[in-house]
Amino acid sequence: MLEKSISEAKKVNPDLKTNPVQNLSDYYDFLDSASELIPQNVLENPSNLTRDQILQSICYFYFLIDQPLPELKDKGLFNNSLQYYAPFSSWNRAFVNAWGKFLDTEKSWNQQTYQGFYNDPRFGLQKGWYEPSSNWKTFNEFFSRYLKSVDERPIASPEEPMVVVAPADSVPQGAWTIDKDSNIKVAGGLKVKLTTFYNVDDLLSDDSQYKGAFANGVLTHTFLNVNDYHRYHFAVGGIIKEKQNIAQNVAVEVIWSKKQNKYAPIVSTGWQFTQTRGYVIVDTEKYGLVALIPMGMAQVSSVNFEGSVKPGIAHKKGSMLGNFLFGGSDFVMLFQDKAGFELTARKAKTTVKNANQKSEDIYEHILMGEEYGVMKGMQ
Repeated sequence: MLEKSISEAKKVNPDLKTNPVQNLSDYYDFLDSASELIPQNVLENPSNLTRDQILQSICYFYFLIDQPLPELKDKGLFNNSLQYYAPFSSWNRAFVNAWGKFLDTEKSWNQQTYQGFYNDPRFGLQKGWYEPSSNWKTFNEFFSRYLKSVDERPIASPEEPMVVVAPADSVPQGAWTIDKDSNIKVAGGLKVKLTTFYNVDDLLSDDSQYKGAFANGVLTHTFLNVNDYHRYHFAVGGIIKEKQNIAQNVAVEVIWSKKQNKYAPIVSTGWQFTQTRGYVIVDTEKYGLVALIPMGMAQVSSVNFEGSVKPGIAHKKGSMLGNFLFGGSDFVMLFQDKAGFELTARKAKTTVKNANQKSEDIYEHILMGEEYGVMKGMQ
């Protein structure tokens, strides 16, 4: 199946400069180099890439294993591609964990790499937001960098519990109503018994005490790109009731854009239900329970919580929750019915077409601490 996936990828993009892996032998060579790759250059000739080199390095890895395979159709997978097939997914997680260990070494960081990120304004290193760069001895220390002070991300309405703030620098993706059976309906989503429903209880652990707690509520999620600040914070204040880490897939849907000559991730809704993630459930009292679910995406899907994040401990809105390590990431939140949650993040002036060719809003990039939504309570 891996050989078939590589072959299908070659059909989609036959260009050797942007798709150098043409067979299984090439793939093995690619893995040897990828296991100690400093996230910046993925191909032999980086000049062929766009300036999004760090994102391209992630996307290319997954492009090779994200091709649809007939052998995997109707197997109950999110998509019929190799990266969602359990035996390969398990190996893939082991591989990206091995790469993560390399990114914890000083071999993964140098002045040239730092300068490349500094020169790219999207990383914000010229804005004075972050701790001294002398603190970064490894790539992961840079990627999980701290803010210089809390003043760099003011918390909107800190004394107003109804105001929900962005948990991270990210782009909101929208909000979905949860029905009485804890399902959400997603256009173009995974068909389960011919219906495109996902059950939000599947985001929680099998032994969670809070399955069914978010029926009739709202799901929302927001996407972090590789250049974003990758520490996440409490979007609401309250007492932690439950905390878990769940190790599953490390996957990304990827397309090759011939027109743009680059790879692009698909930020859909649904893949989160099979992905490596963590969660904490917070009791806000007046507005009920809120599930905060940092979602790993691609490599390295490392979801880490602060030591102070434990059941029974109260945290204020905006306080540190944890961090991701290398990889794009997503942050899901579940609100109970009694919260009356509404997404208030700024909408962009343009719209996009969904899988049913209906127009959907897209949102502007938001900084951690800015207003994300409002809990209006029971109406």
